[in-house]
Amino acid sequence: MHDSSPASSKSPSQRPPAGAKPGARDGVDVTSELDRVVGQIRESFAAGRRVMSFQEYLELFAKDPRRLGRDASRYVRDMFEFYGTTSVDRPWGKQTRYALFDLPFADPATRRERLVGQEEVQEEIFRILSNFGREGRPNKLILLHGPNGSSKSTIAACMMRALEHYSTQEDGRLYRFHWVFPSAKTIKSRIGFSEEENQARFAKDASYAHLDEELIDAKLVSEVRDHPLFLLPVDARRELLERTLAAAGATEPPPEWLLRGRLSHKSQQVFEALLASYRGDLREVLRHVLVERFFVSRRYRVGAVTIGPQMSVDAGERQITADRSLAALPTSLQAITLFEAFGELIDAHGGILEYSDLLKRPLDAYKYLQLSVETGEVALQHQNVQLNSVLIGSANEVHLHALREHPEWASFRGRLELLRTPYLRSWVDEQAIYEAQIAAQVRRHVAPHATFVAALFAVLTRMRRASDAKFPADRPGLGALAAGLSALEKADLYAKGTIPERLESEQAKLLRASIRLVYEESHGYPIYEGRVGASPREIKTVLLDAAQSQRFACLSPLAVLDELDELCTRTTEYEWLQQDTLPGGYHDTKSFREACRARLLDLWEDELRAASGLVEERSYAELFERYVRHVSMWVKGEKIRNSITGEYEEADARLMGQIEKMLQGRGDASDFRRGVLSAIAAWSIDHPGERVENERVFPQHLRKLREATFVERKRAIADISKSLITLVDEDGKGLEPTALRTAKEVLGRLEKVGYCRHCARAAAATLLRQRLS
Repeated sequence: MHDSSPASSKSPSQRPPAGAKPGARDGVDVTSELDRVVGQIRESFAAGRRVMSFQEYLELFAKDPRRLGRDASRYVRDMFEFYGTTSVDRPWGKQTRYALFDLPFADPATRRERLVGQEEVQEEIFRILSNFGREGRPNKLILLHGPNGSSKSTIAACMMRALEHYSTQEDGRLYRFHWVFPSAKTIKSRIGFSEEENQARFAKDASYAHLDEELIDAKLVSEVRDHPLFLLPVDARRELLERTLAAAGATEPPPEWLLRGRLSHKSQQVFEALLASYRGDLREVLRHVLVERFFVSRRYRVGAVTIGPQMSVDAGERQITADRSLAALPTSLQAITLFEAFGELIDAHGGILEYSDLLKRPLDAYKYLQLSVETGEVALQHQNVQLNSVLIGSANEVHLHALREHPEWASFRGRLELLRTPYLRSWVDEQAIYEAQIAAQVRRHVAPHATFVAALFAVLTRMRRASDAKFPADRPGLGALAAGLSALEKADLYAKGTIPERLESEQAKLLRASIRLVYEESHGYPIYEGRVGASPREIKTVLLDAAQSQRFACLSPLAVLDELDELCTRTTEYEWLQQDTLPGGYHDTKSFREACRARLLDLWEDELRAASGLVEERSYAELFERYVRHVSMWVKGEKIRNSITGEYEEADARLMGQIEKMLQGRGDASDFRRGVLSAIAAWSIDHPGERVENERVFPQHLRKLREATFVERKRAIADISKSLITLVDEDGKGLEPTALRTAKEVLGRLEKVGYCRHCARAAAATLLRQRLS
């Protein structure tokens, strides 16, 4: 008979080879792959000790009581230390950066959401967590306050992501317990009323924690995630903690939450009912305890929860004994009323609870926190739930100012740790945000300096003119010096430590030694530097709009400038566009855009010069380094060895004079030389044992050398620019062979540093119009 089934209708090439396992296709045995994954998970589950009895947990706790006995504040503090720190060198000094904010454990896409900058806030959070640990519990709410878009939510999100990952590590193990009740098939009579022969099948110390599911009638989950040691009386628990911590060599006392904590209402009711049924036999009660490892999860709201400005208290309770699914509970438990707590405060137990825009709520909606943070408990109708979470809130300055004016501000203030979170004031950091979150995601090619122009403009809008009255008397002249800085000079000072060229050597030395004082000058003001200005959110929109410009084939810095022009017309929408212009160009958005355009032309000019190959970039640095060597010997009155003849000669006055003419024009050469050496000495003090990096210490001097070297070659560079435009527009038609070859070489060098044909052409054309004509 002819078989017309689908299997037989396949051609020989479609049929699986003889002996192939089911599920194999195109050489991949999916069944074996599934078996492998199943085996890995089973082994991981067993190795991780995901489920254990109370006795097994107690033995585990005794081996590592410090780690397994942490409350939320110590757990989060240890998480900070687990990922380590790095030292960040800023113009205003070294700062500690906590690696968790770089999301080193995340995939590349998620890593783009890392926290940029804000090391001061990171250090303060760690300090507060350490204080919580010393005091025994988190007794204050950490309130991050600052302008909209200043990374307050990013800080909390990074901490929660790190918490998720940390809970999967051996160092970050977390445990909770549930109640397990075996079925009638397992124990023939009800719990608490069984006869000895009915329990003979179990050893005296056996636990129900490892019973198969079919042998279990009911399981009661502890939604509050009580610590398993709460099952022991307080006095016995204290003695156990003291002994195990002493044996482990721990120096930090146990947290108050673990010393004095008690079971939640539901678990306490179950515990007392079982204890009564077993006539005081605690061991029999503990047989019903299943200890389980759990993991922090933002998605499933376990130990990491964010709540918005809702109107209700963030916890509640409901009766569960009326639920038919719990009809299998022992008779001794069915006679009592069980309530379980729920809500964000409960979900976040053991981890972090973030109150996003906390102060947008009416005062009565978060007034309960005042007492709850102080006492460590939140009051519900039938129970008080112990708090074991690090509470972090965010607020903008407008709402915080309104709270300060409220009659109850003084009582609230004592329960808050206020952390100012301003906008970034370094365009280097600001650019890193846009490189990670915008440049990596737009579909167009991103031209060099597009994100730089946006970052520089954003930071300029945030600069605040210094008050000369805020500086210490032991540094005379510093106040006037700081107040005289322009907005652009201040932005460069914060970003690169660049000292204005116009300053005399002593002024430059004073400013270089006082950058931290300038940086912190406005900390005591309500309108501090970094409070007012363009938000990163607004600048991201500028970049995204620029990426859609029809005038350019890529995300061009010229398109960014166009979008900034448009943004600055919306004066009724943004506070930073309504500021009065001050001396030094502060709040002058028109001059900011002009400064961005001029800085862009400088960068293009430098790169085109370097790409032209007329003079190698390293020659400037070598020339300046040679100058520094001769100046050093001149100041010391020593001779310098001639590398060619081997003879020792006087410092070359002709060389020094030529360089100084290019760098300072007229002026006292002696003061200039001593200023150079003072700058080197200051660098050496701040960077002991490190080689002096002239590119960082003297960027303006090297730039002047480049400019002076190329003055005579301006015509040649203009010709190269014209040839480059012809190459892109007309494929080089009409160019002489030498000019065509040079244009191709220049374009190739520009492409190596991130240009495409279109943005290279735009740079050359703009320079021709505005600099090289």
